[in-house]
Amino acid sequence: MSIYRKLLQREQSGQPIRVGVIGAGQMGFGLISQISRIPGMIVAGICDVNRDAAERAGRFYSANSSFNHPLLVSVDFREVIQSPQVEIVVDATGVPEVGANIALEALRSKKHLVLLNVEVDITIGSIMHQLFRSAGIVYSGSAGDEPAATLELYEFAKTMGLEVLVAGKGKNNPFLPDATPDTCAAEAKQKRMSPHMLASFQDGTKTMAEMNLLSNATGLLPDVTGMHGVSADIHTVAEKLDLQENGGVLSRFGTVEYVNGLAPGVFVIVKSELEPVDDELRYLKVGNGPHYTLYRPFHLASLETPISIAKAVLEQESTIHPLGAPVSETVAVSKREIKAGEKLDGIGGYSVRGVLETHAEMQQNGHIPIGLISGQVIAKRTIQPGQFLTHDDVELDPNTTVWKLRNLQDHLFA
Repeated sequence: MSIYRKLLQREQSGQPIRVGVIGAGQMGFGLISQISRIPGMIVAGICDVNRDAAERAGRFYSANSSFNHPLLVSVDFREVIQSPQVEIVVDATGVPEVGANIALEALRSKKHLVLLNVEVDITIGSIMHQLFRSAGIVYSGSAGDEPAATLELYEFAKTMGLEVLVAGKGKNNPFLPDATPDTCAAEAKQKRMSPHMLASFQDGTKTMAEMNLLSNATGLLPDVTGMHGVSADIHTVAEKLDLQENGGVLSRFGTVEYVNGLAPGVFVIVKSELEPVDDELRYLKVGNGPHYTLYRPFHLASLETPISIAKAVLEQESTIHPLGAPVSETVAVSKREIKAGEKLDGIGGYSVRGVLETHAEMQQNGHIPIGLISGQVIAKRTIQPGQFLTHDDVELDPNTTVWKLRNLQDHLFA
């Protein structure tokens, strides 16, 4: 039975899925609005540190929902997660430290968790998935985010017996490695989004994090640190992302990549060694071969999150999660000169941006996952622009929840 049919059953039985949403910004507000039109699902709790944002989302939801039910609105995420009216939690904050605390509270309260917070997932996702699974509850990334949309294509291809050579996404924003909340403030205001969030898009951190999550969920690796980021369209991407000996840029297959020119879509490049299958792909006009691009020209971000909510509650299944130990990491690189004794801010800020590399490279080089630039992180010495941060450069904050969970994860998967 399809998820939609199961939702209709919940609607008809008067037992809708009861959702708590933490974070009522652009993504959270869109999700809350969408749920007002979905059968068999209601918003039972909304939390945001900005009470006005939480109340605005609550008013909009109540005005548009056909259900007549109590709605908890709070500035305390624990109140929403602990509410007996909430059976599944969505983290729509995008902040690693906040996400770590939400995940712990959801685990303690035995509530399923769906993440619109790629940033925390790439930092502590391996251990959180393990802990949630051991507790008999679901830990999941969100449908509609590029990693899950790409994974859907990846599994579609693998289910047909095709070999996946490359998987990735189109980049939505121009790559501006020095972007800060100040440089993108006007555009962020126009788009009604957080300038920190837009800065993380423009400086490349979000793209790196998304492909990091896809890497951890599939085992595919970045071919080079930061990926290649070629410019291509649907007709040329398979040629550009071919091996170097064939005129492409890759040193090997089995990689994740981002491509300028394919946004807002996601893709996988596939092949078959079987001549009849290759002939059929040509006949069906998938391409000229021997490599073929399967392309989804859109991703609907938080509007697809209800699919993951329903899948977790109705089928006890995740949409996307780490395979096990981390495969790749998004590590911190300085945006500017940072003086000794200076405090660093985190993702989407003024100090650092994220760059993707393999987990093995991170360990070998002593680099720092960008999600750990949280709390009181202090430079031990002057750091130059463009420098990859190491533990010799900064003192991390061991009092943060994300540091404690990452430390535990490192021990668990050593």
